[in-house]
Amino acid sequence: MTSPVIPTIRPARPEDVPAVVAMVHELAEYERAPEQCHLTAEQLTSALFGAGATSEEPSAPALFGHVAVDEQDQPVGFALWFLNFSTWAGVHGIYLEDLYVRPAARGTGAGRLLLATLADICVRRGYRRLEWWMIDWNPAAGFYASIGAEQMSEWVPYRLSGDALRQLADHVTTAGTRTGD
Repeated sequence: MTSPVIPTIRPARPEDVPAVVAMVHELAEYERAPEQCHLTAEQLTSALFGAGATSEEPSAPALFGHVAVDEQDQPVGFALWFLNFSTWAGVHGIYLEDLYVRPAARGTGAGRLLLATLADICVRRGYRRLEWWMIDWNPAAGFYASIGAEQMSEWVPYRLSGDALRQLADHVTTAGTRTGD
């Protein structure tokens, strides 16, 4: 029996966007929420590379991405991430928005290599944290524990969206406190 080919990790390129969008939708299906996933190639391209940007002339992105590619340079997994900032530590960190490896590529080390790549970026840049959320029933919890990740039980996530987000934003307008962005 031959061992699986270990994928290569590299920064995402504009030509990877359709495959990454497809995998984001696969992830939404896996997480039992496909109706909530509306990501388009145009949105991801703009977030990763900026409007009108090319691989030769990227703009300052708000989102960063790495892909795990097979021997034909086809994406089989991805990590999409952005910078956060710790006011207590006084330095940036990485927040991993999504990590996904296609089922056929699981067990090849792609997930570990994607996380190791982000850990390497943290170490080289002096960032103190690599953080992410995980749905509570995801079997990857054991994998994350095996690499030394700790579940954060004392911090409770909050989210403001939809009508509640709009209602709070309306408070700025009615209070007359709107300032420039």
